[in-house]
Amino acid sequence: MKISPETVYISDYNYELPSANIAEVPLLNRDDSKLLIYEKGKIIDSVFHQLPSYIEPGSTLILNNTRVIEARLLFQKDTGATIELFCLEPYELSIEQAMQQHEKIIWKCLIGGASKWKPGQLLTKPIGENSGYILTARYIEKREDYFLIEFSWNNAAASFVEVLHETGAIPLPPYIKRKAEKLDWERYQTVFSEQEGSVAAPTAALHFTQNTFQQLKERNVAYDYITLHVGAGTFKPVKSATIAGHSMHAEPFSVKKQVIEELIKAAKIIATGTTSLRTLESLYWISLKLKLSPNAELMLDQWEAYAIDEQLPNIPAKESFEYLLQWMNEHAVTELHCRTSLIIIPGYQFKVAHGLITNFHQPHSTLLLLIAAFIGDNWKKVYSHALQNNYRFLSYGDSSLLWR
Repeated sequence: MKISPETVYISDYNYELPSANIAEVPLLNRDDSKLLIYEKGKIIDSVFHQLPSYIEPGSTLILNNTRVIEARLLFQKDTGATIELFCLEPYELSIEQAMQQHEKIIWKCLIGGASKWKPGQLLTKPIGENSGYILTARYIEKREDYFLIEFSWNNAAASFVEVLHETGAIPLPPYIKRKAEKLDWERYQTVFSEQEGSVAAPTAALHFTQNTFQQLKERNVAYDYITLHVGAGTFKPVKSATIAGHSMHAEPFSVKKQVIEELIKAAKIIATGTTSLRTLESLYWISLKLKLSPNAELMLDQWEAYAIDEQLPNIPAKESFEYLLQWMNEHAVTELHCRTSLIIIPGYQFKVAHGLITNFHQPHSTLLLLIAAFIGDNWKKVYSHALQNNYRFLSYGDSSLLWR
């Protein structure tokens, strides 16, 4: 799998996205979204509640059960100035540990209005109404891409995730030009969201309803869950001329042993969303990394997969996952906890997923590069068709089922 990132120009992955095509609000019913099916150059227009009829019995869907946290916090200074803190990820703790922390924790944050807030200064806001409890934020220091902020609260019984529920707001994507409303607390979560820790939703799965899952069961299509906590880096623009100059964000993910057993048995694997796809492909490469070095760190760097492929080329996914299962048994591991910075660009050879359920992505984005890698240059045909037929784009937009 030889690729040349310095020849992948981001300007080639552009299209005109009218603001009228960006979905600002969700549809009344999740599964009323349009569904574009693409296979071997052909396009079919459908509706999302028809999705199960396009998936062969014996296939397995993989979904991301992460849950969006109320990561946006607004504080007001004595002067009246508003300081907005956006919690990116915990400092020196896992997401799971951080969510259950009590009394004090340090987070990496972005700050809106940072020039009005000096290191060492404290900001406070009440936790809930008339509770008497206070959340305090202390500015520790500025780092290259984020600020270190210490949060503390005077309710020893409350975990940090409970504090966020009371004081924070759902962080809608930057291209949605409105404040989060009560509706978003429900609709910017999947119906099966469970593991708290994302600052952006795995939006491909927002269309799923309990009816969808019932139809999948009746059609003998299996489904299971991985967890990848989506970071703000998913919205990070590519500023370099070629993808070689872009630094890909890292995200934590976890996969249970039973999921790997399911992947080994599956006739076809369909990833629900780019986060699930990235997890599945990362899992494949981490398995081969362990095959090369059984004590290797469970982390995949941005270009590491491409190097591993040169050492262990053309390994089938089933063989990779069988080795991973063996490694887990030998190490008495029932759930893998990993991190990935994998970047998928045109020229990448997919190892696991045969199909991808996904929304329509921004121009000049790493997500659009992933789509181009998955279906080739026909991404232009797909996106042009979607625009001409008034599909709704981005997080609250319509869906597609793409076959590799």
